[in-house]
Amino acid sequence: MKKELEKTYNPSEIEGRLYSKWEEKKYFHAEVDETKKPFTIVIPPPNITGKLHMGHAFDQTLQDILIRWKRMEGYNALWQPGTDHASIATEVRITNELKKQGIDKRELGREKFLEKAWEWKKEYGGTIVSQLKKLGSSCDWDRERFTMDEGCNEAVTEVFIKMHEKGYIYKGSRIVNWCPVCKTSISDAEVEYEEQAGHLWHIKYPVINEDGSISNTDFIEFATTRPETMLGDTAVAVNPEDERYKSFKGKKVLLPIVNRELPIVEDEYVDMEFGTGVVKITPAHDPNDFEVGKRHGLPEINILNDDATINANGGKFEGMDRYECRKAIVKELEEMGLLVEIEDYSHNVGTHDRCKTTVEPMIKAQWFVKMDELIKPAVKAIKEGEIKLIPPRMDKIYYNWTDNIRDWCISRQLWWGHRIPAYYCDKCGEVVVSKEMPTVCPKCGESHFTQDPDTLDTWFSSALWPFETLGWPHDTRELKYFFPTDVLVTGYDIIFFWVIRMIFSSYEHMGTYPFKTVLFHGLIRDSQGRKMSKSLGNGIDPLEVIEKYGADALRLTIVTGNAPGNDMRFYNERVENSRNFANKVWNASRFIMMNMEEGAPSAIHQPMPEGLEMADHWILSKLNNTVKEVTENMDKFELGIAVQKVYDFIWDEFCDWYIEMVKPRLYNSDDKVSHEAALWTLQRVLIDSLKLLHPYMPFITEEIFCTIQDEEESIMISDWPVYKDEWNFADDEKKVEIIKEAVRGIRNVRTQMNVAPSRKAKVFVVSDNAESLDTFESSKLFFQSLAYASEVECRKDKAGIPEDAVSVVLADAALYMPFSDLVDISAEIERLTKEKKKLEGELKRSQSMLSNERFLSKAPAEKIAEEKEKQQKYQQTFDQICERLEQLGK
Repeated sequence: MKKELEKTYNPSEIEGRLYSKWEEKKYFHAEVDETKKPFTIVIPPPNITGKLHMGHAFDQTLQDILIRWKRMEGYNALWQPGTDHASIATEVRITNELKKQGIDKRELGREKFLEKAWEWKKEYGGTIVSQLKKLGSSCDWDRERFTMDEGCNEAVTEVFIKMHEKGYIYKGSRIVNWCPVCKTSISDAEVEYEEQAGHLWHIKYPVINEDGSISNTDFIEFATTRPETMLGDTAVAVNPEDERYKSFKGKKVLLPIVNRELPIVEDEYVDMEFGTGVVKITPAHDPNDFEVGKRHGLPEINILNDDATINANGGKFEGMDRYECRKAIVKELEEMGLLVEIEDYSHNVGTHDRCKTTVEPMIKAQWFVKMDELIKPAVKAIKEGEIKLIPPRMDKIYYNWTDNIRDWCISRQLWWGHRIPAYYCDKCGEVVVSKEMPTVCPKCGESHFTQDPDTLDTWFSSALWPFETLGWPHDTRELKYFFPTDVLVTGYDIIFFWVIRMIFSSYEHMGTYPFKTVLFHGLIRDSQGRKMSKSLGNGIDPLEVIEKYGADALRLTIVTGNAPGNDMRFYNERVENSRNFANKVWNASRFIMMNMEEGAPSAIHQPMPEGLEMADHWILSKLNNTVKEVTENMDKFELGIAVQKVYDFIWDEFCDWYIEMVKPRLYNSDDKVSHEAALWTLQRVLIDSLKLLHPYMPFITEEIFCTIQDEEESIMISDWPVYKDEWNFADDEKKVEIIKEAVRGIRNVRTQMNVAPSRKAKVFVVSDNAESLDTFESSKLFFQSLAYASEVECRKDKAGIPEDAVSVVLADAALYMPFSDLVDISAEIERLTKEKKKLEGELKRSQSMLSNERFLSKAPAEKIAEEKEKQQKYQQTFDQICERLEQLGK
């Protein structure tokens, strides 16, 4: 029975069915096969708390395009999937869910909380995966991993112990970024800086005289944006080269309110040109002050509790919120006469990228990764080209981070995550790092230990993702075969969080790069160029777009016109255009199938038949060049450029031109050779076009491919088209382009003259160039149809062509159409006469208004200008009609 496509393209009917087929057939699955070359991508693991958003859709579509393309090119393609445990986001989500049930996390306890967390993960953690499937993601779901699964936990523990043994991981008290809402430390990469309007408080501390008395005349003045931190001041600093403060060398100042004596230290860190050239030093609450403190042996006084309230070191301010304390201190300083002025001041303030809370630099005993040596191979890899960043401008951003790298704080004060494998002897406090809890303390012989309560930064486990997902630390067949991976696709906004950390981790643990190429993409913004956010209410749900337009339309929209690393704006109109393109492909395919004979083999494996004509050669040659260019673009990761070429070829060359060219041959069954040649070409070009389009629009291409032929079971595992020398028909390409130019010229003339397509006109082709005449002669059949011609006559001169014939001039030929063929002269005269009479009335009315003094004096200037413009248009049209009537002989 002859197979047909449904009359109307309905993505909701085909997408779920086809995805189930692909999964059942194991098309996404890859096994080690030494006879094939591997191609591997690891997915940036989405958070288990996540819901599919446009960023995911963009990221996933780009990866899926690459993996589908490489699969068709014959590679053993593995797209390794998985999800991230997202420590902070998940813990906050579960804590809030418990609150709704009246359950307090602390009262519940760690073990019970983790039970609840795993239950939540089991119930909701797969949501994002099911949504990725709706997008068409062809991940190897049989290999799905989770950053806290048994294998990843083993890898994380192995890395922690190894790096601790090497001295790369250590515990120490350093300044960390502390989130007082999430009550955990966060890495530098998780701090977002935003400009906030604030104040600069100018404060002065009195100098202590040599006799110990407090000076009433000598003060050290400085400015600060955080007056409350003065409670933790342990010095003030000046530059040793600053002549203004030479006399204060070796002296002290009195810290107001607290009444603590502070030394005046000299340090080159102080900028003499900024403000008064004095900096108050708070080693426990500023990373730069911390370093100054270390150089001068200053005490470190932490004044904050974990929730950013003032602790006991704040004296009478204990228990106050940090901002309440700020107000109280400023008020007291003012009363003491030590507040010089308050200046409005906008500055960048660090906020937690998750909860948007202002973070507090705070000294904490935390676990750190020593970065100075680890980062070196990661820098060398980019400089020597072992890893390529696309676009190349990302190199500069990469080096900016590596050149200014600081030790990485990896401990988090959370329960959900990889617990740090460090154990403390209950008796002597000795720290033992091991896979299991020690049985005997190596220092005192005690047998009781307590495990460190902190967990590791989520990115610590994610940094191992390219190799831990393939079985490391075990030397698996998959690891040997699929690693190093080929391409990482990711947003430029996580180059610090993830990309660089994967690179240095891979060099440290695997001795090589984790991937050869990093393809960065930008953000999807709204139609006004704004970042999508809940606060703006401008977010677009990709699932809603898929439900309305289909996954293929969404995928095509977000990749078309996009260049690596660039943001793109999302317009609903563009999705509609993509859906229209899908309809175009669907309807063209239906047309071709309607003309195929039942039981006839498809062109997919049939050799090129005899009897191919100029138009067939032209479209095959066009397709051939498109295949070559698209493959070259994809090799360079220019996916947006590649799909635009596929789009233009299918819509313009194939649908709008070639199909129309061959319709007369399809409808003429007398010339069987020509008929079959046209049908073979239609099928072959459509099938190869579908293959080029498949990585971008997998569903519609699969449905059409499996309907138009039955020799191959899926387009997914069919061969990618390749350039063929025998399909290079350059001469016929040039000839058809001449015909197309002629058709466009004729259509333009007819449009200008308002000639209906149904009205046919004879076309004379005049040229003294024999080759040009031959081109038109051999293409008469389709040229006559496309040019709305009643007949086409080719000749060397104009003899016998009516003088009033309308012409179209080409490089080597001129086309003529008798005026009487284009226009019913008597009817046209009648129409123009009526139009002339109507315009005479309008001109009379307009002239009357513009000569009326009352109208000119009272009417608004805009109204007068509008009327003058109307009169001018009426006059121009009137003159044209008069000229036309004169030409028509009246």
